[in-house]
Amino acid sequence: MKIAVSELIVRFMERLSIAHIFGMPGAHILPVYDRLYDSKIETILVKHEQGAAFMACGYARASGGISACIATAGPGATNMVTGIANAYADKLPILVITGETATYIFGKGGLQESSGEGGTLDQAALFRDITRYHRVIERTDYLGQVLRQAANILLSRHSGPVLLSLPYNVQNELVDEDILDDINFSAAGRAPCSCPAPVQELAQAILAASYPVIVAGHGCLTSGAGEAVGELSEMMGIPIATSLKGKGVIGEGDGLSLGCLGVTSDGRAYRYIVEACDLVIFLGAGFNERTSYLWDAQLLGGRKLVQVDHDAEQLEKVFKADVSIHGDIHDVVAATLTALKDRGAPRKALDRFSSHSALGKGSSQPGFPVIEHFFSRLTARFPENALIVDDNMVFAQSFLKVSPGNRYFPNSGISSLGHAIPAALGARLAVAGPTFAILGDGGFQMCCMELMTAVNHGVPLNAVVLNNSTMGLIRKNQFQLYKQRYIGCDFVNPDYGLLARSFGIRHYRIESAADVDALFADADLVHALNLIEIMLDKNDFPSYLSGR
Repeated sequence: MKIAVSELIVRFMERLSIAHIFGMPGAHILPVYDRLYDSKIETILVKHEQGAAFMACGYARASGGISACIATAGPGATNMVTGIANAYADKLPILVITGETATYIFGKGGLQESSGEGGTLDQAALFRDITRYHRVIERTDYLGQVLRQAANILLSRHSGPVLLSLPYNVQNELVDEDILDDINFSAAGRAPCSCPAPVQELAQAILAASYPVIVAGHGCLTSGAGEAVGELSEMMGIPIATSLKGKGVIGEGDGLSLGCLGVTSDGRAYRYIVEACDLVIFLGAGFNERTSYLWDAQLLGGRKLVQVDHDAEQLEKVFKADVSIHGDIHDVVAATLTALKDRGAPRKALDRFSSHSALGKGSSQPGFPVIEHFFSRLTARFPENALIVDDNMVFAQSFLKVSPGNRYFPNSGISSLGHAIPAALGARLAVAGPTFAILGDGGFQMCCMELMTAVNHGVPLNAVVLNNSTMGLIRKNQFQLYKQRYIGCDFVNPDYGLLARSFGIRHYRIESAADVDALFADADLVHALNLIEIMLDKNDFPSYLSGR
């Protein structure tokens, strides 16, 4: 049976189990939109295409599955560039569908043409370095191969964005509907740990060490290794620090947790590694700038290093490891546990950990009691099932104690402002639960229009805006490094109470710990849409140094 390419694309998305598609229609992509009319895929109309890409990012991170966004040719596609770059950096499986002018007017200067012909915008070149795969589908005779390649990448363990650009006339051409029957829509299985010798080396390194420590990263979460990592920690008496993206691998503040390792954290994990440990075991942690304290040599010097990662490109990217293992984190840790049990390994002494814990946390971000109290009440009120999408990260790294029952999504990727609200909206559509988007007032004004997307589609979430009428981290750097020569950072905010009322949502202004208590006592933070404004002084700065 023959069907239109536009219908085949919608069926392709359905076979990929895509439930929502975020975007904005335009004339060049309307054939696909028309086929979506009869599909179970829900279309989410955004206010800006960048928001669509960020929503797809949030959906993919929260669901662990494939998400999708859609836009028309020209500006529709170009508006998504930042969000797709973010997805590429985070290796998120996002299918991007864009329209294009009809092939018979390529090079003739068609409206919004981006074919690259005749001096027009070359959309394929624009997305080449921020997608794992991209094609302008000019003919249907190779459509099956394009969709097969797209599915393979989206379903692989080393995924990333895939862009398919569909010229208007091609969307309306007829093709055989059985094209999809030759495509494998099964998700790639976990890569087994195929090298037992390195696992034995890891077990031996643990046996030989007196004071080992684990640095658990995001790879522990994606491989579902949290329970196994916790068992290894308890069985052997190994303290655990997490990276920022790894928050939640184990309960922070409990047991053998050292909290978060990172330049904006309370510094407890850093001090323990530098002062006490003789072996650092990196599990799915990339040791990026935040985690590494700008690659401080003290963190790695004078101690043995082990690195385990399912992504071969991460291994020894920034340091040379004594033991390097390419494999699934869960499988490697499970195999290591078995090896240690077989050897009857004794538990490590915890005298240094106990004395270190007794010294207290010594937060590196003093002077922000209201924010600290807010995060404390947040985790107490929602010990599980909360989704926290955080653009600020500076305060959460110190103050937010994430449990394995909650999900914390820091703005990693390329760390773009304007990410939190649309990403939280996407995450909330993927997973039900109290949802918080935390961002500064500068970033808020880049994405606040997407609160109306949440209103229009009935998506409950809490937008938590840190209001200090300045680009806070820029002002901090200008205070610390540029002799207080403030430029391009200060601005006047709107009246957020009136703004919230115009959106038809609740507004809460937080100036004290009592206001925080009232918020968590009275506000509906689960089923409602709320704009929560936390007031800060623009001249109160976090104490960490970024070096630039």
